[in-house]
Amino acid sequence: MTSTLMSEQIVIAAAALAGLAIVSLTTLRGWQGWLALKTRELDGRRAEPEGGLPSGAARIELADLKERIRKLEAIASGVDP
Repeated sequence: MTSTLMSEQIVIAAAALAGLAIVSLTTLRGWQGWLALKTRELDGRRAEPEGGLPSGAARIELADLKERIRKLEAIASGVDP
């Protein structure tokens, strides 16, 4: 009777260990996939337009530069801006 109980416990322990290993490996694979996704997202952010600014910020910068040019042209022509 003791050997039967001992063998049942060994089977249960082995099944629990195998289940833990499966869950651990699945979790590890998911973690690696999540890290790969975040790496691709960061690489995508680095691909910026030529000026080095995102498109919205580039438009604001361009509008600011145009306004400065208008002010300089007004100063050059003798008109107070």
